Amino acid sequence: MPARRRVKPADGAAALAAWLSDPAAVGRPALATAVRFTLEELAARAPGRAVEVRVPPFAAVQCLEGPRHTRGTPPNVVELAPEVWLGLATGRLAWSDAVATGRVQASGSRSDLSGVLPLAP
Repeated sequence: MPARRRVKPADGAAALAAWLSDPAAVGRPALATAVRFTLEELAARAPGRAVEVRVPPFAAVQCLEGPRHTRGTPPNVVELAPEVWLGLATGRLAWSDAVATGRVQASGSRSDLSGVLPLAP
């Protein structure tokens, strides 16, 4: 079953374009929309429930094929700041650089998202 979208694609694309144009000038509502939109895109492109990606305070999604998690803290978790997530999703930041500099907290054997990022060219 495809991931359910809550953000209209046009609204998400507009918010993401605003962030790409000037990240420092984007307000909290547009930042939240861009994060939710890209997380939904991740879940659509890499469906599954093996990894939980958290971008507090805006959203979290489950993605990637593998053992399904149903209760408690998932064994495979990625948590990062909104700006770091958008940098990874758009290709402005490489996964390896974000991990090496401690901007990504990733736990579990399946938490490497380098194979599915970036989402946008």
